[in-house]
Amino acid sequence: MKTYDGPVSDHFDGLHFFDPDGSPPKSLGEVLRWQFGGRGARSVWPDWVPSPYADTPPPRVEGAKVRFSFVGHASWLIQTAGLNILVDPVWSMRASPFSFAGPKRHNDPGIAFERLPEIDVVLVSHGHYDHLDVATLSRLAAKFAPRVVTPLGNDVTMRASDEAIKAEAFDWHQRVELGNGLAVTLVPTRHWSARGLFDRNKALWASFVLETPAGKLYIVCDSGYGSGVHFRRVAEAHGPLRLAILPIGAYEPRWFMRDQHMNPEDAVKALADCGAAQALAHHHGTFQLTDEAIDAPVIALGEALDAAKVPREKFQTLKPGQVFEI
Repeated sequence: MKTYDGPVSDHFDGLHFFDPDGSPPKSLGEVLRWQFGGRGARSVWPDWVPSPYADTPPPRVEGAKVRFSFVGHASWLIQTAGLNILVDPVWSMRASPFSFAGPKRHNDPGIAFERLPEIDVVLVSHGHYDHLDVATLSRLAAKFAPRVVTPLGNDVTMRASDEAIKAEAFDWHQRVELGNGLAVTLVPTRHWSARGLFDRNKALWASFVLETPAGKLYIVCDSGYGSGVHFRRVAEAHGPLRLAILPIGAYEPRWFMRDQHMNPEDAVKALADCGAAQALAHHHGTFQLTDEAIDAPVIALGEALDAAKVPREKFQTLKPGQVFEI
């Protein structure tokens, strides 16, 4: 497997990427302990939980309006200023290297692939299979040939699978002009990356700050909370933020998931730290990656907002196919 080869930095030691303010990923022994030793009951998700919504997006959204269409899990279509941007697109049935095993969808994508408008840009946050889906990226490349903006090393993964994927790799804090007045900056996030047993942290991971005519959008596809420093630094460097997309699912058991995935209480703290005027939730309800029930993140988010005295409408959850506009 080819991997990134580049200069040493404050978060790359020449072989592996690392987060100076984060935690290393769990060991194989801890993975086995979670899966086989002394674990609590894993909630059983219904086999199929269809969304009552299905979106047919317009060809373009012009001007300062931003249209967010929730595809499911961490996949979004964002339309603004005449550009169509996909985030972590996954249309495959499984988030897995295998077609016959691994986390399986529990609902259809909120936009049928055939109903996608022309896609100009794709943002891919990191290499985990529920975020970097080479089958979907190949379909997009064949149909639309979009630019694919991703952190360092993930371009190697994409091109090794399909040279037609127009991947462009960038480091933390690099700003990329997208056209029509839009730009995206890759920012540190508390996570890690791997696609196999021997490539752990050999590609970088990131969140995105997307500059739009309606304001800056903070897109966090996967992150633990830690001390909240990552979110406060984004507020300091990029604020004010008009809207944040924050993960709320895949968090149990906490002893295992705390360092890599926020729970809803963490997400409410992250919203306060980054200072966004509005938030949308994602990373729940499509692929069962962890132990909590399918509806637990949404219920717990409401409770966490109430406890923090934050109006529920400030941090909304959508079902696949639902649309939010600013």
